[in-house]
Amino acid sequence: MVGRVLVRGLNVGLVAIGALAGTASVSAAQSTPGTATFSKDVAPIFQSRCQSCHQPNSIAPMSLITYKEARPWARSIKDRVMRRQMPPWHIDKSVGVQHFKNDMSLSDAQIETIVRWVDAGAPEGDPRDLPPPKKLLAENMWQGVTDGFGEPDLVIKSPDYTMPAKHQDVWFRPMSDIPISEPRWVKMVEIRPSNLASRKILHHSIAYLVLNDDPDAVNTGTANGPTGPLTREDLVNRRPQLMEWAIGKGYDLFREGTGKLIVPGEKISWDQHLHAAGEEITGGSEIALWFYPKGQEPKKRSYLIGFTGLRTRGFLDIPPNSISHTEGFTVLKENTLITNFQPHFHLRGKAMRVEAIKPDGSREIISYVGDFNFNWMTNYIYEDDAAPVFPKGTVIQVSAWYDNTKNNPFNPDPDQWVGYGDRTVDEMAHAWMNVVYLTDDEYNALVAERKAKASTSTAERNDQQ
Repeated sequence: MVGRVLVRGLNVGLVAIGALAGTASVSAAQSTPGTATFSKDVAPIFQSRCQSCHQPNSIAPMSLITYKEARPWARSIKDRVMRRQMPPWHIDKSVGVQHFKNDMSLSDAQIETIVRWVDAGAPEGDPRDLPPPKKLLAENMWQGVTDGFGEPDLVIKSPDYTMPAKHQDVWFRPMSDIPISEPRWVKMVEIRPSNLASRKILHHSIAYLVLNDDPDAVNTGTANGPTGPLTREDLVNRRPQLMEWAIGKGYDLFREGTGKLIVPGEKISWDQHLHAAGEEITGGSEIALWFYPKGQEPKKRSYLIGFTGLRTRGFLDIPPNSISHTEGFTVLKENTLITNFQPHFHLRGKAMRVEAIKPDGSREIISYVGDFNFNWMTNYIYEDDAAPVFPKGTVIQVSAWYDNTKNNPFNPDPDQWVGYGDRTVDEMAHAWMNVVYLTDDEYNALVAERKAKASTSTAERNDQQ
């Protein structure tokens, strides 16, 4: 049985899901009229949604380029796409924001096509129906390049670390110079392991900025405690960050007209969590920066905030063989536009909901992931017109659920008590989100613009009926 935590509003439950029914024996059956075939129906889906990872010598366990490669995995493919575990897009499609710049999910129709193909015996069909082959990626290629943003303007590599085959977790915190001679604005940033082998040992990598006379890079727009001395969470969120990367995450694409400024003399302070993988591996991280063209510099800064899912930073207590729940609260001190959502857990994390409590007491669910997969720290980048915006005084509530039972396939030991910590076997709960702060006039103008667009859309729909 597979456990799944479901959240709808404030209702929480653990639902047992039976094993999916076995499919018919997969054979090279000949297609019949109306039958989905690999060549005509399935290959185009794999090409658009799967092959960037599922190709020879890439991070996926198998290639899905050819029929011969894909056919032995047909029943497994059906299982994964029906549960929406693959492609790795686990956000709930029934609540919260539903429009994203980087949506890699399959539509209901695409899933139905794959299921029909498998249930029909996974026929190949006519090879002449295959779409033109997609260009294969270079080893460890940047996702931003894959998605059409071109080569990065600057790549900065951390020093390497050699992780023994068996060893305690390591936190490697070297420094790297930023080789620029003039201030530059960053419009997109991506971190990746420095080689394919190091993907086995790198759990996360954070690139902090060591500033050089740029106080505006420090976030002061959020608070986690009452007025008075700054809390530990406040201090963490004030430290300027270019990006946080974790297993399976892609890039951060900043909203048009916003970005992060870097100036000459600044450095990157790396925070890299490494764990042993059963073989000695040497590697580290590298960060790619895409700059705004000169003369097109943005007017607004983007700040990366780790909104907490804990009442008190560093305190978490998950009993053995249990489902647990925590929540954390962050006050927005400025009018705030949220541009992305990336839930971060370790092995017991199961579900996360981000909700806004507005100054008038009303609530709005921003996003919810109900079936978190530790192998994919997916970053959900909101479309510009869908990115949620809130007035100052709004409280962002992050609710987190943990599955410390044997039903959790990632759980190394359900009989253990689990506390907060940086090790993979410990647990935490962050909602990593980039935010942009707005003046009162900017906030009011954006809200009015969206209301006008919504009214126009409603009128157009009524005219069509």
